[in-house]
Amino acid sequence: MFREKENKNIAIGGETVAPGEEKLVKIQIDRLPTGTLIDIPVYVFNSKQPGPTVLIQAGLHGDEINGIEIVRRMLQEKRFKIKKGAIIAVPILNIFGFIHFSRDVPDGKDVNRSFPGTKSGSMASRIAYHYVSEIMHQMDVAIDLHTGGAQRHNFPQIRFTQEDAKSKELAEVFNAPFSFPSRMIKGSFRKAAFQLGKPSLVFEAGESMRFDEYSILEGMQGILNVLKHFKMIPKIEPMYVERTESVFLANRKWLRAPTAGMFIPEITNGSEVRKGQEMGLITDTYAKRSKKIKAPFDGFVFSINHQAVVNQGEALFHVGMPF
Repeated sequence: MFREKENKNIAIGGETVAPGEEKLVKIQIDRLPTGTLIDIPVYVFNSKQPGPTVLIQAGLHGDEINGIEIVRRMLQEKRFKIKKGAIIAVPILNIFGFIHFSRDVPDGKDVNRSFPGTKSGSMASRIAYHYVSEIMHQMDVAIDLHTGGAQRHNFPQIRFTQEDAKSKELAEVFNAPFSFPSRMIKGSFRKAAFQLGKPSLVFEAGESMRFDEYSILEGMQGILNVLKHFKMIPKIEPMYVERTESVFLANRKWLRAPTAGMFIPEITNGSEVRKGQEMGLITDTYAKRSKKIKAPFDGFVFSINHQAVVNQGEALFHVGMPF
């Protein structure tokens, strides 16, 4: 996929990681009102043999901790001992959000709506600016780890850019349970990567502020699949999860609450459903009225809202029709 060349030095945060070196470096971002310096820790693994530079990042939204645990566990298990190419691993991109159990930074801005950023803009814009200039220009491929937000649980899934054939190829290599193209959002990391000509994948799994072991294992396996694809690592042992191939979802639809009330799902996330099948219901607190929610077509459920009390119009189930 990438033309082979001799590995180069990787320079981040004023430090250089030469071929054959591994190093923890930091990007200085800002200070707290107390004067405490906040920086982004970055692990760099730079092998001597030529190959692609793969960015593996988590915590772009500070409350999405499954991805953080994926990177941490792979560091702990020394899964980034590569024989060619380079890995840039960022366990927590949004340090501010992580500290405050928040999706955003303290000024309320979303870093993932602030790319490519500006040097003298808001906190979120400055984080994006430094990230683009320090890291994104040096990467060849990116894997961006996320979870569902607002109490929505995402079954492990890969989202790729329809306009980028390379990202679709990598989605097939990652081999998550579900994969589908999704539109690029203005100011997002993925759109900035696309504009730089760098293919990227977004892995969504679990929900914010909760660990999900299955989602973590799926993420670790998918990353190893990509590294093996580029011949950066030898045969994967052990396999965390195994499957023949992922399900490609074409048509997708959010099913929304027809009325306010208590939401009671009656299916498990990741389940296959048939058109007309009852998936859950909305009921009042007095058992006087209830409304059933039925599947609009044959397909799969790949996201469920875990909010027990909902308002009319809130998204409850995300269902997809296989291609």
